[in-house]
Amino acid sequence: MTERAKQIALCGKGGTGKTALTALIARALAENRLRRRLLLVDADPAMGLHAALGVAPERTMGDVREQVLAVARGAEREAKMELARRLDYLVFSALREFDGFTLLAMGRADARGCFCPVNDLLRDAIELLSRSFDVILIDGEAGLEQINRQVVRRLDTLLIVSDPSARGLRAAVDIDGLVRSGATECSRVELVLNRVRDDGGRLRASAEALGLQVAGLIPEDEAVSACDLAGAPLSRLPDDSPAMQAVRDLVGQLI
Repeated sequence: MTERAKQIALCGKGGTGKTALTALIARALAENRLRRRLLLVDADPAMGLHAALGVAPERTMGDVREQVLAVARGAEREAKMELARRLDYLVFSALREFDGFTLLAMGRADARGCFCPVNDLLRDAIELLSRSFDVILIDGEAGLEQINRQVVRRLDTLLIVSDPSARGLRAAVDIDGLVRSGATECSRVELVLNRVRDDGGRLRASAEALGLQVAGLIPEDEAVSACDLAGAPLSRLPDDSPAMQAVRDLVGQLI
């Protein structure tokens, strides 16, 4: 058992391919047999990661929260204390194991009300599980809110994902500034440029001129687009996929 898992999170403007990139990073990590205990956290309420992986959670942290609330409503003090003692078990019951990784999902996109209580529960779950895995890879919610709410207290690496657009880069600058202001304790903040259509030299220069540190460039890949369009898992990508090869190079820098 490790002292604490290496925690890597992805965030960025919606539509930049963040979830697909998370799935490809997960595949590359699962291929690395030196890292046997990999936890994937789908922290996005839209819950797109399981589709990109071709798997489905049986329970989510939203389900755990609803169970906690159902028991807690009107319960006597002794019953509430018993519930608190069982909370760790309830968190572990939301885990689902697959070949090469374990999945923990935040909750259904059709759940009513604010996601803040589920975020709080998810943050505590990540803390609880951080000593049971070697790597925790988190697909974060698009935008700034989860960073503002400190869903993850400590990160080793935050990868900000942007497509080749001015809006994507502006969002990346905002996220970078928020993290560096102390919103989340993070050792390394870097940009990944996704869906790059050429050698990316001008795009990299533009990002660096904005003060962003570029970790890697992922090329536009028709095979990835075809999987997205068909709703097929990215595990079906061929091993020689240009995007997959670039992600392997990126993971080599992270681990």
